Amino acid sequence: MPSPSTLLHHFHPLPSSLLQRPSFFPTSIPTLTPSRTTSPTLVPRPSLAAPRAYASPAERRLSSTHQKSDSDGEDESYQKTLRLVECAMFASVSGLAYFLSNSLAIENYFGCFFPLPIVISSMRWGLSAGRKTMVATVILLLTLAGPVKALTYLLMHGIVGFVMGSLWRLEISWPLSILLTTIARAVGACGYVLVSSILIRENILSLITVNIHASITYVLQALGVYTIPTMQAIYIIFGVLLLLNCGFLVFLLHILYAIFLTKLGMRDSLRLPSWMDKAI
Repeated sequence: MPSPSTLLHHFHPLPSSLLQRPSFFPTSIPTLTPSRTTSPTLVPRPSLAAPRAYASPAERRLSSTHQKSDSDGEDESYQKTLRLVECAMFASVSGLAYFLSNSLAIENYFGCFFPLPIVISSMRWGLSAGRKTMVATVILLLTLAGPVKALTYLLMHGIVGFVMGSLWRLEISWPLSILLTTIARAVGACGYVLVSSILIRENILSLITVNIHASITYVLQALGVYTIPTMQAIYIIFGVLLLLNCGFLVFLLHILYAIFLTKLGMRDSLRLPSWMDKAI
């Protein structure tokens, strides 16, 4: 005789899912496929310095104006830097040349070249550059050799170079330039005599005039003229001789510096007389 379960199964069949053994683990392991991620594309940004392609004409003109002003500012700063460097270079060359020549007792051989750096600086960059070169040279000599040498350079060479360079920069004619530079040289020489008199505590100007008086009296007596010149005449003769001495020196400096600057390629900035222009 069949069992009750068999009969129940015979009349009410169970689904196959209930007859299988339960499993605590999945029958299939899902596979993980990496998802495809697209990298973000980099879009180039328009340059801020250059005008954009889609900018309006007014924006383009404004951008070009800004670029031109920036370039002009850079050129101006470059010119200022170049002027400062050249002034410092000329001052150092002039100061060291004067210091070494004075130390080696060869100042008389190279004295004509001491005003030249100030003249070149004035011709290239203007009157202010020449003044700065002269002041920088004096300060350098004040540091290296003391106040006496610095003051001597200023009176005998610095003023001459500054006056000559300024007059040439202003394109003054040679006769007027020679006259004014001669006066500046004479004033500097008198100042140098005054400073030397103070330092040695002796009136050098009085000694010079006494010697001139004795020399003129001796010449007049040799010529058979027995007159004694007055001191006013002695002072006038001393002034004339001083101006002649300084005038000849300044005239030679004009010729020498004109030739030198022409060889340096600064011929267009010089105003030479006709005879000098033909000679060069």
